[in-house]
Amino acid sequence: MRTAALPPAPGEDQHPALALVNTVQTTPAGSADLIADPELAGSWLTGHSLLPEDVGFGEPCTIRLHALRQALRTLLACATSATPPPAEAIAAVNTALTAAPTAGLLAWDPAQGLHRSARHPLDQATDHLLARIAVDAVDLLTGPGADKLAACGAAPCSRFLVRTHGARQWCSVRCGDRIRAARAYARRTHGSST
Repeated sequence: MRTAALPPAPGEDQHPALALVNTVQTTPAGSADLIADPELAGSWLTGHSLLPEDVGFGEPCTIRLHALRQALRTLLACATSATPPPAEAIAAVNTALTAAPTAGLLAWDPAQGLHRSARHPLDQATDHLLARIAVDAVDLLTGPGADKLAACGAAPCSRFLVRTHGARQWCSVRCGDRIRAARAYARRTHGSST
């Protein structure tokens, strides 16, 4: 089942890795995969300035993006629950980190002259964008704000967020409202049964 995309969770604007992880959305209205196919994945990547608009994104690249997303979801779930991460998830991120060359290629065109170019054949472009996401994920998981990572506390929401203050436990106003409504209902129900 598909549902309308939720507004960005806190931290997504600074962390493309968090935004990628949150492309899997589960809400009471259903589930959605915002990068389910190559067209959606390419559009999402272009919208997050990770892929030039004139580069197509195919099925093999989408499969690689999904694999990195799953590894990152696993790592964030472990980080937010203080459980040891599986070696496979760490290996998937390390593979993405080391697959891309560290230097841009030299290119020339009449408008820019000699310049470094981030444009590569699609496989290498995919290596670069996955590496950028993986670097961001490592920064997110190991940086000074790592203790602010949280899973949304509004079941069944499947998103993660960077808490903007200590009390924040949900990814959106919608999830926060759902939690508050459930608490109010529980108080009324519990109060009327006594």
